[in-house]
Amino acid sequence: MNFVEELNWRGMIHDVMPGTEEQLKKELTSAYVGIDPTADSLHIGHLVGVMMLKHFQACGHKPIVLVGGATGMIGDPSGKSAERNLLDEPTLRKNQEGLQKQLALFLDFDSEKENGAELVNNYDWMKEFSFLEFIRDVGKHITVNYMMAKDSVKKRLGSESKEGMSFTEFTYQLVQGFDFLQLYRDKNCKLQMGGSDQWGNITTGTELIRRKERGEAFALTCPLITKADGGKFGKTESGNVWLDPEKTSPYHFFQFWMNTSDSDAEKYIKIFTMLTKEEVEVLVKEQNEAPHMRALQKRLAREVTVMVHGQAAYDSAVEASQILFGKATTDALRKIDEQTLLAVFEGVPQFKVDASILAEGINVVDLLAEKAMVFPSKGELRRTIKGGGMSVNKEKVSDAEQSFDSSALLNDKYLLVQKGKKNYYLVIAE
Repeated sequence: MNFVEELNWRGMIHDVMPGTEEQLKKELTSAYVGIDPTADSLHIGHLVGVMMLKHFQACGHKPIVLVGGATGMIGDPSGKSAERNLLDEPTLRKNQEGLQKQLALFLDFDSEKENGAELVNNYDWMKEFSFLEFIRDVGKHITVNYMMAKDSVKKRLGSESKEGMSFTEFTYQLVQGFDFLQLYRDKNCKLQMGGSDQWGNITTGTELIRRKERGEAFALTCPLITKADGGKFGKTESGNVWLDPEKTSPYHFFQFWMNTSDSDAEKYIKIFTMLTKEEVEVLVKEQNEAPHMRALQKRLAREVTVMVHGQAAYDSAVEASQILFGKATTDALRKIDEQTLLAVFEGVPQFKVDASILAEGINVVDLLAEKAMVFPSKGELRRTIKGGGMSVNKEKVSDAEQSFDSSALLNDKYLLVQKGKKNYYLVIAE
């Protein structure tokens, strides 16, 4: 496959340096994307760069992930309005380990293969580099005029910024440029990729390689991903959408992709999956003919959730999502793990009861109108049962004399009470 053509139809190219496509046609080429280890997990904002590397490897080339241990200690000014908090080395190393595990979901790190992925940390070559060496070996090759002309610097020095820019951040492009030079020398890496806000930093690297090594290196950037409503991609009310299931449950991860708009789903399915152009065209046609079936959102959510969390987590998320729409059975409810159950019913009213009252069994009216107070009165509960408007664990309660005991608990702890079609309550036995 032609990498540039592949990214082009997917809408993943913003800028590409002349000669890049010719270089990739000529020989197996190494390219890198930098990720700052500011957390021990990737979030979906990182996925664009990771998917670029995944496509790069699929086209037969060698991907390199550069974990910015050194640059993470500085903070990249690109697209930022304030300086980033600095991290210590133990935190950076812990974060790197977490990132590498997740990157293996996308990239083949088999060292036996000629195009096996590699992970490097720029702290390894920057930690022994003295300031005097740096300004002698790197600083003198790039002029202040060149650095000041970068958009990321102009914005921070101009009227858009109240706080200005520290010398630390001003030198960021030199440090990133040196990374490219180092990888060019050590790994014969000739291409750096990133978001469009990285163009200035990347081209500083190509310029440094040209001036120091008389070498030729290339740059390719993708557009910054936005949502159709203008909101920031990957951000929800609760913050970032993480790949770590402890930070963002697989259910919420799945729901993020399911809840994308039609126009966003058409864009995202090209960027975040490995589906072919023909497969995407079929899905777009299906979506246009029957938008209510949400073919794009369903396939997008499936592809990304399986890639990140596996088939079992995807199946569980699908079953869990059906609970809210009234299609799930009691058996399906019992299969769902505690984390997913709590994720689905996050925010619903919760009532705690003493687990001992369920040991021998308790009448539903006493349980839900006295011990748990889901209903304000026993009379209202009886009327609701008589009208067929209440269920426990997705099974309709038709008799006000029915009792429940510990065997009814989901995950040995929960009862799911439903009043009408949309009102859910969790009774927690502790």
